Amino acid sequence: MSATIAIAGAGLAGRLFAWALARAGHRVQVFDARPGPEPMFDGLGAAAFTAAGMLSPLAELEKADVAIAAAGWRSLALWPGLVQQLRRCRPVGLQLNGSLLLAQRSDGGAARRVLDRLQQPGLGAFPTPQALDPEALAALEPALRRSAGLQAWLLPGEGLVHPLEAMAALQADAAGVAWHWSMPAVQCEAHRLTLADGRGLDADWVIDCRGLGARSQLPALRGVRGEVIALEAPGHGLTRPVRLLHPRHRVYLVPRTADQLLIGASEIESEDRSPVSLQSAVELMAAAHSVMPQLGEARITRLDRNLRPALPDHQPHLHHEAGLLRLNGLYRHGWLLAPALVDQLLRRSGLGALPDPA
Repeated sequence: MSATIAIAGAGLAGRLFAWALARAGHRVQVFDARPGPEPMFDGLGAAAFTAAGMLSPLAELEKADVAIAAAGWRSLALWPGLVQQLRRCRPVGLQLNGSLLLAQRSDGGAARRVLDRLQQPGLGAFPTPQALDPEALAALEPALRRSAGLQAWLLPGEGLVHPLEAMAALQADAAGVAWHWSMPAVQCEAHRLTLADGRGLDADWVIDCRGLGARSQLPALRGVRGEVIALEAPGHGLTRPVRLLHPRHRVYLVPRTADQLLIGASEIESEDRSPVSLQSAVELMAAAHSVMPQLGEARITRLDRNLRPALPDHQPHLHHEAGLLRLNGLYRHGWLLAPALVDQLLRRSGLGALPDPA
């Protein structure tokens, strides 16, 4: 039976909900504070636009618990079906051929501690990291052939999705959805959404995906800063996401296209939305250069930052009652967890589901 649905927030979760619910035949409206659907890279929009799009449940076990990893593997199973549908409308990059964990030999102790976390008891169904000698690493990723003195491990089954392409496709392919920009919601209750201008909207279901915009109703939310550097590096050759165990940061390199790379660090405990600092930029680029010396000739095309919504326990917040769904607190796991959690809430409410894995 068709329902009227009001969604607060047009980030990744909001767009996934809108796309799936429209496909299920519901009448959907989405309300968001931003002036339009495109990224502005000003530190204020959806964190999904800034994110690298890594799908790394095994790597996240360094700090996250087994439940996060399990939900991540569920999302990994859902992403191919999602992307297959979205590609009928727009191109969306998706790779699931593993990721790499790298460490300088001088950081071997830190690497060992991380690997112990990635191989802790109770992970029977998860793949295990595969150690790579220099020859195997060079064969797997020729772009790292010039990177001497590295320890390397392949994390099977992990991968990445292209965030900008996926966000655009989810919005463009959500047929019949009414998108209301520059119209933030300030209150989400069962069957009723209240806008900042005081107007109320009644609906069969309200879905709250506002991220940090939901602080008035989830006061424990905080922002965790993430910073990224976009590079133009023609023919860089990297095919898998790479994480470097760095003394200060968990630096990652993510291939976006054959000519574009993204450098970032997983988390900074700060709610500062100001531009990327000189120190952060230098540290990130120096770490990336140590892995791929050929990046010395790359061109910086964007420095970006954003805040990701997190709760004190770093666990996602899921809420379901008649007429109201909430999803928030995805922390640094947005692209990894969103499909599994959106699908869980859709099924729990009886409103629909994401496409089943092929």
